[in-house]
Amino acid sequence: MEMLTIGAFANACRLSPKALRLYDELELLRPARVDPETGYRYYAVAQLEQARLVAWLRRIGMPLARIRRVCALDDASAAQEIRAYWARVEAETAGRRELVAFLVNHLSYTPRKDTAMLELRYSALSDTGLVRPANQDTAHADARVLAVADGFGTNGAPASTAAVEALKSLDGEPLPGGSVLNLLEDAVRGAARAVQVATPGKDDGTTLTAMVWTGSQLGLVHIGDSRAYLLRDGELFRITHDHTMVQSMVDEGRLTPEEAVAHPQRALLLKALTGGADSVVPDLRLCDALPGDRYLLCSDGLSTVVADEELRRLLGSAPAPDAAVRSLIEAAIDAGGPDNVSCVVANVVEADGGQRLG
Repeated sequence: MEMLTIGAFANACRLSPKALRLYDELELLRPARVDPETGYRYYAVAQLEQARLVAWLRRIGMPLARIRRVCALDDASAAQEIRAYWARVEAETAGRRELVAFLVNHLSYTPRKDTAMLELRYSALSDTGLVRPANQDTAHADARVLAVADGFGTNGAPASTAAVEALKSLDGEPLPGGSVLNLLEDAVRGAARAVQVATPGKDDGTTLTAMVWTGSQLGLVHIGDSRAYLLRDGELFRITHDHTMVQSMVDEGRLTPEEAVAHPQRALLLKALTGGADSVVPDLRLCDALPGDRYLLCSDGLSTVVADEELRRLLGSAPAPDAAVRSLIEAAIDAGGPDNVSCVVANVVEADGGQRLG
């Protein structure tokens, strides 16, 4: 067996002798032979491939514990594991990118130079659909709070109602942009307590996707798989991320978005407000509002049966919010209405003292 000294092996595999000694101690990359008198390490040439793999995986930031798992796999399984790791890194990076963008925008935010005041014009609508025996969704819209909650379990309807009612406490609060996310976080804790009271069973609960208007910005709170979208300049952007098992598999590269649509566990939630005592950390963000923006909040009874492109078309073709929510509900019903469906549509407009509804 051809042997290399630790120095020669380090040069060949691009790992430092210090790293090789560490990997020996961690039993990640053991030398082929250790001189019993000097303790000097020798490595076999055949170990170079594994050592180079370790070096490459360290370059992409993979933790040593995961590298150990990868090195124990066959080539095909190792490739799949690396793909899943990198998909998670990209998903986490995207989340941090959004937070960085929020912080930059928030710290560099300056008030609009014009004196135009903005307000919301809004409408909310909920329907049982064609299959479910009862409606467990709750949809709400007023001048301050927009919310959709999708209840599940025996007490799903009381759960969704309790969560939205708790958010209404923000109606009377002064909401400066700098503190709205803290107020939203507090309101979600109140919503969690309200759901626990309304749903004694841990298998009962609700999603919650809501936005709170500050006068120039919208604070967003999101838990579960209801969604929020922004229509701006004719383009539709989804501004929430589903908290589902299937979405996590897509993020990790184990499923394609196309496969996720038909996955049997696509409705399995990773986050929700339930009757259990576990706390849930919501997604929170602050969205700057521009005149002409249109926001859609909806339960998955809409988003799972109506494609994003059709959502964009329907939102862009009905100027009034009440007409928009009706057309969206009708589209879900036309697609079979397999679930309860709820929508909130809100337009950001320059204030004129007119009627907010429609």
